[in-house]
Amino acid sequence: MPNLFETLGPDATVCVLPRYLAGSGPPDLRTAWPFPFDEDWTLHQPEEGTAVASSPCLRLRAGYVTAPGSPGRAQWITAAHKDPFGPATWQITFDSSTPVELVHDAHAALLDLYREGRDSFSNALFRYSLTQYGAYAPLLARGWSHVVDTGGTQFFTAPDDACGLEHSYAPSSPPESPDPVWKAWGGHWENPHWTAQFTRLTPTDVVTAFTTSLLSAEPVERTMKDIPHRSRYAVKIAAATTPAPNRLPAPVATPLPRPATNRTR
Repeated sequence: MPNLFETLGPDATVCVLPRYLAGSGPPDLRTAWPFPFDEDWTLHQPEEGTAVASSPCLRLRAGYVTAPGSPGRAQWITAAHKDPFGPATWQITFDSSTPVELVHDAHAALLDLYREGRDSFSNALFRYSLTQYGAYAPLLARGWSHVVDTGGTQFFTAPDDACGLEHSYAPSSPPESPDPVWKAWGGHWENPHWTAQFTRLTPTDVVTAFTTSLLSAEPVERTMKDIPHRSRYAVKIAAATTPAPNRLPAPVATPLPRPATNRTR
């Protein structure tokens, strides 16, 4: 079988599995954030390289911001606030290199919780379950390895050793601490392509949506140049096509700004 990385050009479009090795994908704000901006949600880009979204009640906020201490790199940060003017109750963080489908699926589950709480006047966004098994059960069902240490941490690793999840099931920090209790990565754990973190009170439904997305058998579309070189030994090309020369983006697409510049608009 020919090596498609040698025979196809950099702009050729392919469908790739597993998605956790596919690269970040098309940089599009409204793909990562499936929020209803036609229903009073706000989308603001205060500086080149940043973007902020918020719910009408201001209790749910998301940002695409420069990573602290890393000029030129960005991250997705989403936080929920019981008091819209108080500190975050919980927070999730994705490197900008995280496959956008993973970011989307976590935010889609979050939006479902938001709508549930809005429609029922419940605190669905802050419904934390002490039983976390549902978040990692999909991994166990798909043959991921499971190791538990005596320090209160368990580790889950994909069969190809190219993706992992760490769960601190007995954290010593207070419930609303910013310290993450869920950590995920794609690639080799010592030098991953991307990382994701969830703090303790993040709803289990959101973490479950993320872990389920890791396992999805639906190929994701990438150009050959988008696939990280370090993962090309392990990805599977499910199909190969050439991009349509005049293909237009979806009408709702919002191009992602490039990170790291201090120039204001």
